Amino acid sequence: GSTLAGLAVAAGAFGAHALKDIVSPERLDVFDTAVRYQMMHALAILLVVVLGRDGDSRMLRYAATCFVVGTVLFSGSLFALVLTDTASFGAVTPLGGVGYLAGWSLVVAWGLSQRRLPRTGG
Repeated sequence: GSTLAGLAVAAGAFGAHALKDIVSPERLDVFDTAVRYQMMHALAILLVVVLGRDGDSRMLRYAATCFVVGTVLFSGSLFALVLTDTASFGAVTPLGGVGYLAGWSLVVAWGLSQRRLPRTGG
């Protein structure tokens, strides 16, 4: 998670300084979206590490894996689209979104599995 966050900072700086005069504002917006989603999911990975530190965290490990795969596919495809001006990379982006959704679904499932049933009196 921290590696992806650091790379997001570097990519954001690259976009803000090196790309701003090279690509169109629309393509720069796409690049910014890739950076933003990468950072959000880098932080999500760190969150699931913290949540899973005290017990069985198999679902959270799967969630983190989904976030990594989602980042590679979603942000990676958008970075490639902007840097190569090849629109076909955009076809990969929704697969990354599916990875993100799967990861968040696993976090929800883990959270529900952590609920404790109230004790009944008697």
